[in-house]
Amino acid sequence: MRTSECDGSTRAGRLAKARQFASSAVDVLALADDEAAVSDVFVTLAVTAGIAAADVICCARLGVHARGESHDDAVALLKQADTDAAASLRVLLSLKTHAAYSSASVSVTALCRAQRAMLKLVALAGALA
Repeated sequence: MRTSECDGSTRAGRLAKARQFASSAVDVLALADDEAAVSDVFVTLAVTAGIAAADVICCARLGVHARGESHDDAVALLKQADTDAAASLRVLLSLKTHAAYSSASVSVTALCRAQRAMLKLVALAGALA
């Protein structure tokens, strides 16, 4: 598993990105006339926010964050820092491929799961930064 050491500057930068992506996701949803019409965009933004938030959590609790291409490694590292946060990241990552690469849209139920997971991760990251 590839990791990078991190400091307060890294945490602050990753937290800013997590908040930006989360805010954009919430805005997309709020501006939509139909949640289903923006579900893929929302989930894609939520995944990116969750990954950035996971980096903050790992930095704060472990002093490193994942730097590889394997999302499984990122989840495993996050699990060392916080089991519940790792479960939330797993939810988001399980929806990533469908949202970004499938011809079918993510369901509104899945969108709601993604929203809960994203908000949980970003809130925890904010509390730790």
